[in-house]
Order: sequence, then C-alpha cells, then structure tokens
Amino acid sequence: MALDKNQIAQRIAQELEHNMYVNLGIGIPTLVANYIPKDIDIEFQSENGVLGMGPFPFEGEEDADMINAGKQTITTLDGAALFDSSTSFAMIRGKHVHLTVLGAMEVAQNGDIANWKIPGKMVKGMGGAMDLVASAENIIVAMMHTNRAGESKILKQCTLPITGVNCVKKVVTNLAVLDVSKNGFQLLERAPGVSVEEIVKASEAELIINGEVPEMKLTVC
Repeated sequence: MALDKNQIAQRIAQELEHNMYVNLGIGIPTLVANYIPKDIDIEFQSENGVLGMGPFPFEGEEDADMINAGKQTITTLDGAALFDSSTSFAMIRGKHVHLTVLGAMEVAQNGDIANWKIPGKMVKGMGGAMDLVASAENIIVAMMHTNRAGESKILKQCTLPITGVNCVKKVVTNLAVLDVSKNGFQLLERAPGVSVEEIVKASEAELIINGEVPEMKLTVC
C-alpha cells in the first residue's frame, strides 16, 4: 500500500541524527517535525528567520505571528531564536545546515531537481530553494512518485526548469526510498505491500536493483 504524506515524513525522520541542523521545505517536508525520535535533538531552521521550530500547533492554539517560510503557523521549542532573513541565508550559504528536506515536481537520475516553476502556471516563486540546493551538502526529496496525471516524477532527465544540478542525495516517495548514486537511482526500500514491479512501472528512469528490496519500517514516535 502506498504511503500517505505523513508516512513519507515519518520515513524521512528516520534519516535525522542527533544535534543536526535541518531546513524543511514547504509541503510534505514540513511534516517531518512531527515525527522526531524522542531520543535525539534536532534544530529546525526556516529561511524567514527561525531556528528551533517545533511540531505544528494544534487547532485553536495557532499564533498567527509565528510562521515558517511557507506562511504556515508553527510552534517553537525552548531556546528557539528569531532573526532576520539575511542572517538565515548566511547560515544556509555558510553551510551550517546539515540537511535540507525539499519537495519536488521532478528529480532526475543524476540528482537534478525541479521544484519551483511549471511554465504557464502561477506559482509562489522559488523562495530559498536556489540557495538551499547550491549550499546544502545533503538533500533529501519528499514527494509523490507520480503526478496527478499518473506521469512519473522519477526521470532520466528533468523536463521542467531546473532548481539545482547534481544535488539530490536521496528521494522518499509514496512508493519507495531511492538513493541517487553516480550510476542512477538505486532502489533501497519499498512501501509496505508495494512490489518492485509497481515501482519500476511508475519510474521513467531505470532503477538499480541489488537483490531483495526490503519494505520500509515505519515506527510511531
């Protein structure tokens, strides 16, 4: 069975390590903050000038003045810091952020990412994506494996305007976990109940498959 958005975020949370500084893009990535293992400390950073974001607020407890870069209401943890966006981007450009989790419209087998524009359609803009993909040393993409028309987003080559080249290290979709190697996408894990054949069929790019592919293990935090 394919994962939902929360389960994708839950799987990505397993990639986090103690004392990491992490930037979460808009969309599915923002949900990662809800699934942090209890035995590690993570500092979440947002481009608009927040360090120390917590989980999403419960309904009725939102503070309209406390938002992330995607204009979503957030909570902050004890010791959180607020500052201007120039300081925030200095952190990003100075490579002080260990991991960036981004959404995407397409990812290519060489690690290219397209996530900011669909020609002819109104979009919010690129935000901090250009800086993040140029500066981050570890980028994980969270997205659906196919678009609404059923077309693959796991491609040999991106067709939409590129945000960054050769920068994505790993992709977690509703069907699979894929590592971006020098030889292309390597299938690491599959969603529970989803077959390797289904993943291959949903991927335009060729996948590297070494032996038995295990199912993802999702744990409740």
